[in-house]
Amino acid sequence: MEKYLTGVMVYYYKVCKRKLWYFAHEIQMEQDNENVKMGKILDEESYKRQSKHVNIDNVINIDFIQTKGILHEVKKSKKIEEAGILQVKYYLYYLKERNVTDIRARIDYPLLKKTLDVELTPEDEEEIKIILAQIHTIIENRVPPEMEKIKICKSCAYYDLCYI
Repeated sequence: MEKYLTGVMVYYYKVCKRKLWYFAHEIQMEQDNENVKMGKILDEESYKRQSKHVNIDNVINIDFIQTKGILHEVKKSKKIEEAGILQVKYYLYYLKERNVTDIRARIDYPLLKKTLDVELTPEDEEEIKIILAQIHTIIENRVPPEMEKIKICKSCAYYDLCYI
């Protein structure tokens, strides 16, 4: 069922369900957004010695994996840390479903010079199953969910779409 649900979709689920719907329906506004451009520059300039963007089944796109069996997700800030944690837990869940269990996860914040280790618990696995079903329900709707005004709206690439 979750075969085509990507890590980005899981991230957007936690950030904004309307953004998730737009993204899933290939309405993408990120290309001209300054925050997205800054994130791409950070991605290009950080961890240059690592082999980056490990794409698995076109479902998860891991920023890089260290030889010690640690997958890394790079984020520029902790503003939406909860969404980043869920995204990384989904990566671990997805890999576990494919019998890859000897791996750990870490979120790197290079601008903050901080890291956060993330693990997948049985409770997380149950929550992810529920979230995946909810994501399917959201994206199968013909129209996007109602807009919810939240803190990050002003910096969102979809701001104009939601507020016009």
